[in-house]
Amino acid sequence: MTIDSALQLGTVWACARLLSETIGTLPLLLYRKDKKGGRDVDATHPLYAILHDSPNADMTAAEFWESIVASLCLWGNAYAEIKRNGVGQIVALNFLVPDKVKVERNEAGERVYTVVDKTKRRTVPEARMFHVRGFGIGGDVGLSPIGYARRTLALAIDTDDAASAAMRNGARPGGFLVVPGKPTKEQKKDLRETFIDPITGPNATAKAGILEQGMDWKETKGMPPEDLQLLQCRSFAVEELCRWFRIPPFMIGHTEKTSSWGTGIEQQMIGFLTFSLRPYLSRIEQAVKKQLLGPVDRADLYAEFILDGLMRADSAGRAAIWNVMAQNGIRTRNEIRQKENLPPLPGGDVLTVQSNLVPLDQLGANMAGGDQQARSAFLNWLGIGDVLAEAVKGALAGHKGDQPPENDP
Repeated sequence: MTIDSALQLGTVWACARLLSETIGTLPLLLYRKDKKGGRDVDATHPLYAILHDSPNADMTAAEFWESIVASLCLWGNAYAEIKRNGVGQIVALNFLVPDKVKVERNEAGERVYTVVDKTKRRTVPEARMFHVRGFGIGGDVGLSPIGYARRTLALAIDTDDAASAAMRNGARPGGFLVVPGKPTKEQKKDLRETFIDPITGPNATAKAGILEQGMDWKETKGMPPEDLQLLQCRSFAVEELCRWFRIPPFMIGHTEKTSSWGTGIEQQMIGFLTFSLRPYLSRIEQAVKKQLLGPVDRADLYAEFILDGLMRADSAGRAAIWNVMAQNGIRTRNEIRQKENLPPLPGGDVLTVQSNLVPLDQLGANMAGGDQQARSAFLNWLGIGDVLAEAVKGALAGHKGDQPPENDP
């Protein structure tokens, strides 16, 4: 069972393509931790452009990560040769086809990668190889899904071949031409060309032959297609192969059965992200930190895929989420507008919270104070709050004691 023969099955092609293209379109950013426990995107680091824009001269970031994930889906391992400049900075990650790479250990216990480029063999040390291993039980390489699924793949291929053979023969059973006497080889050849070939095969569905000189046709009774359950077998093969790739069948167009991952697209995307994509994303993120960052940078830098696009809900769901975040001081208005691809607004960078939730024993006092604060804020907004305050202050100062002021009419 080879990769090429496995990819000729529609299910394998669809599963590998779904995983690789989905992850390939996710931005991979480089973050630096700050002293307050937060983080900021470090776009000035030399590795940022390689991970986010273009890992090498021949591939975009989407094409590169798509190839990495496809290699994990099919071979269980993904390789890229690390190229550095004179000062040791990484300047490129050159993708390598997994079946051209062999992993061994030298006498010092270090991994050594043997790469076959056309007719030339060369050795790449571990420090110059970016290696992402898929599911496995330890060791130097991950386990190949295609290699371990060869029995399931062979059954699926045999089922397709049986269905193809039935269609190729026009779904008509074979038979024997009964001829009196003992014909010679030349006569058998002539009989086949004259009688058998015209009434068999896919192009003979509407044709009829003419039998002469006491000849007869005995049809062989093969197993009917409904007894072979070709349709059911092909449907089961789709579900079985989806199980190997951990893909719900409905996501590759197999909708005979309803999904148990929820009824809404958001619930289905959460399940797909959690159980299908997350293992691949974590492996790549950790491999980047371990193999592409130096010991000093690992303390503050790390790579992470942005999943906002996959988690984007419908308009009603997004409105409810943003409303909660804005009213509870989690995000500012401009941060929310940025997520919705809207321009920022003046004054939209201030965090706000609801203040109407107060303890019951302080309800009266807080209501009175709140009314006074609201009245003062409204007057100040009108621009007359200070004028009224000075007038009231002057009036109170002039009416002290029992006698009215001199100029009081």
